[in-house]
Amino acid sequence: MRSDLRELDAALGGGFPRGVLATLEGPPGSGRSAVAARLLATATANGGLGALVECADGPEGAFYPPALAAAGVDLGRLLVVSATDATGVARAADILLRAAAFGVVVIPAVSLRAQAWTRLASLTHRANALLVALGTEASDELRYFASLRIRLQASHVRWSGGDGLFCALAGIGVDASVLKHKRAAPGKHARFGCTTFERDGAPLGTLRERIVVDRVAAPRERIAL
Repeated sequence: MRSDLRELDAALGGGFPRGVLATLEGPPGSGRSAVAARLLATATANGGLGALVECADGPEGAFYPPALAAAGVDLGRLLVVSATDATGVARAADILLRAAAFGVVVIPAVSLRAQAWTRLASLTHRANALLVALGTEASDELRYFASLRIRLQASHVRWSGGDGLFCALAGIGVDASVLKHKRAAPGKHARFGCTTFERDGAPLGTLRERIVVDRVAAPRERIAL
């Protein structure tokens, strides 16, 4: 399944594989939500369906519908489910995957027991769907059962308009590292831009870039073979 982020799809050997549990990991503002939105856009194209499970206490919080629409998501073909805790997220994902109607299901990377991740990974495989967990860092259980893990980090931000309160975020540059890939060689890297705020050729005025130098360093981790 292609994300339409050319560099990332190339690093993954053509796109995200179906039938797997995948993680998008990184600090807030790293682009993980933007990549998830692109996948939901692919899922809702040409009559397909996508699902998004939100948890107020989760790492992502709630998605902004206009930003999803700007990324190409057909909101009329997207089911949004609210959960109050980790158990609710697991139950919602379980029901959605058993329905076998959704090409992509996005959930927060909440803390679950190994048994729960085992079941969700199995249901994802049977439904030939893509289950995407978003979070700062995957738990040990999620690391084990995920077939694909990608770490994201913002490299620079793009601003439009004047200085101070009159500027607007136009997009970010993202560095992605493939930490684990059971269907291809891990260790690949990609750099790409997420510009989901730009749509329909709307004028953005003067664009400025700022290199992200105050980002939190991600913990060093061995690439899974």
